[in-house]
Amino acid sequence: MPREIIHTDLAPAAIGSYSQAVKVGNTIYLSGQIPLDPATMELVAGAMDAQIRRVFDNLAAVAKAAGGGLADTVKLNVFLTDLGHFARVNQIMAEYFQEPYPARAAIGVAALPRGAQVEMDAVLVLEP
Repeated sequence: MPREIIHTDLAPAAIGSYSQAVKVGNTIYLSGQIPLDPATMELVAGAMDAQIRRVFDNLAAVAKAAGGGLADTVKLNVFLTDLGHFARVNQIMAEYFQEPYPARAAIGVAALPRGAQVEMDAVLVLEP
């Protein structure tokens, strides 16, 4: 099955040897996003809320470039350097998603790229 590489300037450019997303058939695999501002490629300043929202905005931009949206998410992985922020992720996620919610995992990690406190990746499935 052919692969389509997805790229948008509305999300941070890849900072390694990966693509922002890969589309195979009706499935889109979004790479992890950290709270980088796509215009400056710097971590967003401010409270954890701003970082979480930036990650969701970055994922949404890549999803849109692939022809979908966050509503097409079937699996979301959340990586946090402090699981104490998990409640804030839940609250802010409710601003970006409506029921039925995607399957999700939340994983505590020791560190993330560029010193970020949160990273998320997702799998989307588009209607045929």
